Amino acid sequence: MNRRLKTKSESESSRLLSSKHAGRHGWWLNIAKRGTPLVELQGDGRGKVTFLWRDPQGCELTSAYRRVWIHINCLTDHHQSSPPQSLQRLEGTDVWYWQTELSADWRGSYCFIPCMDDRPLAPSDEDAHVNMHSVRHWWHQVFAGATQDLLNPHRSWAGVGGHVLSGLHMPEALPQPAWLDFDRYAVASGRCTPAPPAKLQRHSWHSERLGNTRNVWVYTTGEGDPTQRPLAILLDGQFWASNMPVWDPLMQLTREGKLPEAVYLLIDIIDLKHRSQELACNADFWLAVQEELLPQVAEWAPYQRDPARTLVCGQSFGGLSSLYAGLHWPQSFGGVICQSSSFWWPRRDMYQLAEIPADAGWLLHQVEQGVGKGKLKVFMEAGVHEKVARRVNDRMADLLRDAGHRVQYRVVAGGHDHLCWRGGLIDGLQALWADQSSAPSIKLTFTAQGVRDGNSEPVR
Repeated sequence: MNRRLKTKSESESSRLLSSKHAGRHGWWLNIAKRGTPLVELQGDGRGKVTFLWRDPQGCELTSAYRRVWIHINCLTDHHQSSPPQSLQRLEGTDVWYWQTELSADWRGSYCFIPCMDDRPLAPSDEDAHVNMHSVRHWWHQVFAGATQDLLNPHRSWAGVGGHVLSGLHMPEALPQPAWLDFDRYAVASGRCTPAPPAKLQRHSWHSERLGNTRNVWVYTTGEGDPTQRPLAILLDGQFWASNMPVWDPLMQLTREGKLPEAVYLLIDIIDLKHRSQELACNADFWLAVQEELLPQVAEWAPYQRDPARTLVCGQSFGGLSSLYAGLHWPQSFGGVICQSSSFWWPRRDMYQLAEIPADAGWLLHQVEQGVGKGKLKVFMEAGVHEKVARRVNDRMADLLRDAGHRVQYRVVAGGHDHLCWRGGLIDGLQALWADQSSAPSIKLTFTAQGVRDGNSEPVR
């Protein structure tokens, strides 16, 4: 949890910023002890948040920095049509600051982007869709200078764009207890091989149908009866294997009896081009998974081949693809976790036009037409600050319920953000396997092992 300050007649953040000592060594030491951002609860379900950045070049007389852009997921980021927001320099100091109000249950990722020029963004067109692309192009130009918040006490991580991100957890955000060790830089977190009892394998999967090769990770939590272990498939597997390793959270909940011993299959995207093709309701991808990959997984880590216990999990395009797989191959996949899913596909601009195009929301139309009627258990999630994604996920949840599927859908105080998805992924696994978890009676007598292509070695 980020540091909370008590709100008084004059807020503590105001007193800190107005102090004659602002920017001095002792002042920054005090800030470092508190941790940033500074959060002051207002008593109305909201909190005042103060972001701080220390200019390594000093005050305005010695520093070449002219802007410090703040990129907050779904608030000031490339998904917004509003102008980018910059921190403000505290005159005569090395202090840059920016303040906003957020709901007390908000969670999200952010980064700073210091720039030595203003790089003004000028909307190029009255067309909302054109402007959206202009904003995104501008952000991509400045991302090279992105940096995490060095005063944030929580672990940072690399986002999908490669820049490092920090996390803000407001005091009443949904609990994510399985991720506390990761956030606190605990010794066990972020390890290459997971804690026992577990086995992690990395294999190279060549698909004849797809004509490509990629990494896949196979993770087993325990050495119980393989015929009783369910299977969960995680799309965007490279993120959950490397950027924000999911091994420890899964093992922690398995030890606690909140998840059954299971087999987890993480599938790499290869690159963004392949991702946009293969995860956009692509039948060949899922036929390759079923006909080529799963038989190999059964040899590497035997599991119970029961569709009712087999889950597909994904976010954004991965969420779209997961539900597509469940609806079209219920004989293979009986449960779906889909978060912030891109149900607008193939028209991202569907709500930015005067009339929604007929070809927008292809999978929505599929459900309306009765595809996969009444066969799935679905855990859905969307962020309150997601605009298009929230609307299409609301609609999909209604359609799935009307079609007879068992749907759990929640809207979280966040955005299009792995920091939110990591909690929802864990919660979704617990929800869909609720009847299969057991009391915490797992024997911790065997050692962890990493395997690459059948050879034991540390997995990096």
